[in-house]
Amino acid sequence: MESDRDDGRSPSQLRPLSCARNVLHRAHGSASWSQGDTKVLAAVYGPKAGTKKNENPEKACIEVIWKPKTGQIGKLEKEFEMILKRTLQSICILTLNPNTTTSIIVQVVNDDGALLVCAINAACAALVDAGIPMKHLAVAICCCLAEGGYVILDPTKLEEQKMRGFAYLVFPNSVVSVLPEGLSHVEGEPMEHGIITSVTHGVMSVEEYLKCLERGRAASTKLSDFLRRSLQSQLPSDSSKAA
Repeated sequence: MESDRDDGRSPSQLRPLSCARNVLHRAHGSASWSQGDTKVLAAVYGPKAGTKKNENPEKACIEVIWKPKTGQIGKLEKEFEMILKRTLQSICILTLNPNTTTSIIVQVVNDDGALLVCAINAACAALVDAGIPMKHLAVAICCCLAEGGYVILDPTKLEEQKMRGFAYLVFPNSVVSVLPEGLSHVEGEPMEHGIITSVTHGVMSVEEYLKCLERGRAASTKLSDFLRRSLQSQLPSDSSKAA
């Protein structure tokens, strides 16, 4: 049986969202993203000439560096780095700047749940701010499975500790694309009902996963609308990023 949560939200209700671009003036692009009390800063540096380790004559390289709020990076943070890197690689047009590296630094300001999806959303906004060519925007959502079998979205840290399963889902934004001028289509890209990244933890059945997918896709529409409005309302910062 589904019920209201400790903070008064319904199971499918997201926490208040906040997004700001161009928050770090020394970076080529930057953004902050907050969901409730969870906040992440993302900074983009590049594209810059590829190092020997990252050289690729045909594609650009994406590098992700995760910085926790305190202490050293651990196993979980390294996993987050890998997920974030693979997600960003799938939405960036890597063939336009071959043999270059773009670095995305993610700084955790505060973690009160759904940290990975906040980092993905912040990184996507920072890439837009940096003018990095992208196939499409993306929005991430965390779906949790409670012991009673019902799904809640955008959990707090306390709620995460009570859940038996998690699904981190990243969907393409079906309305906005960030493509270079003159390029109107990228071959082989997922349609608006596709999914970019899906990572699960804990225990859930196929039926429960599909329920998470359904709830997550519905919430992604709200996130997409919010991201689009936030980016459009801050478009004047683009002129300062022009190369």
